Amino acid sequence: MKKLTDLDKYVLFSIALLLIFSVTELIISTITGISHDTLITAFFACFGGEILSCALIKIFKLKRGD
Repeated sequence: MKKLTDLDKYVLFSIALLLIFSVTELIISTITGISHDTLITAFFACFGGEILSCALIKIFKLKRGD
């Protein structure tokens, strides 16, 4: 069985946060009728950017320079 690297764990964490945030925002906006457009944009930009950065690290096999 393959062990997950720290980078893989962080990607899974980011995806889980995006899913949890999406469901929570859907429930809150349905109950209150208020949409938090700016917060949604900022949250997805932050964690989407993190996932993109991790993907680029994996693709180009970037390693820490010791």
